[in-house]
Amino acid sequence: MPFIQIEAGKMNTEQKEKLMAEFTKVASETLGIDATHFYVLVKENDADNWGVGGEMLTKLLQRNVKN
Repeated sequence: MPFIQIEAGKMNTEQKEKLMAEFTKVASETLGIDATHFYVLVKENDADNWGVGGEMLTKLLQRNVKN
């Protein structure tokens, strides 16, 4: 039971489905394991949960939008 975990920001359902399908396809081809055996977990993280350079990502993004 191969397991793939993806962590990213907020995504819509179509984006999650595409990521799951593409990661599974590449892993299946690379490892020679049938795609039906893969489990994929997508963990979505709010920008408030990320920090870059000691600053909350939400604040960095807001500042970049203003510039």
